[in-house]
Amino acid sequence: MSDAQPSFKAALLAALPSLRAFALSLSGRADVADDLVQETVMKAWAKQADFRLGTNIQAWLVTILRNTFYSQMRKRGREVQDSEGTFTARLSVPPAQDGVLDLSDFRRALAELPDDQREALLLVGASGFSYEEAAGICGCAVGTVKSRVSRARSRLQEILGIAGASDYGPDGKQGGTTTWRAFAT
Repeated sequence: MSDAQPSFKAALLAALPSLRAFALSLSGRADVADDLVQETVMKAWAKQADFRLGTNIQAWLVTILRNTFYSQMRKRGREVQDSEGTFTARLSVPPAQDGVLDLSDFRRALAELPDDQREALLLVGASGFSYEEAAGICGCAVGTVKSRVSRARSRLQEILGIAGASDYGPDGKQGGTTTWRAFAT
């Protein structure tokens, strides 16, 4: 019986002490080492058909353990520890349809403005021109452009039902819909 090859299970069990020692040297913590060994054994057991009896099971198991350890390390490097849910509680994504509807409402309201007010508002609010530059483009006085922009903003707020800064954004907090904010302030 001494010449017979050990079964896969017997070879696996015989390799456990040195496998745990290697896991402990990699991780530095007994609890992590035990988890690594357990995961390695589970993977090896699931893939035992890939292992040929008579070859070096120790090397095969160490390779599985090492790859598992480095995969976990890479994964942890991309994760953020949030055991109390602090970060998760602050994350939210508004539904996409709200933005589409808001933009549709804004375009409709913009189209209702008189041409001269819409032009002045788009030059100053959307294109970023100064009042002086917009006046030069429109061929009128700076005060006229300021007046047109002010009336256009007031009319947009009236059409869209915006009473103040708290009406911006999907959650009632300022900063949600930047398109409206750029034109309304």
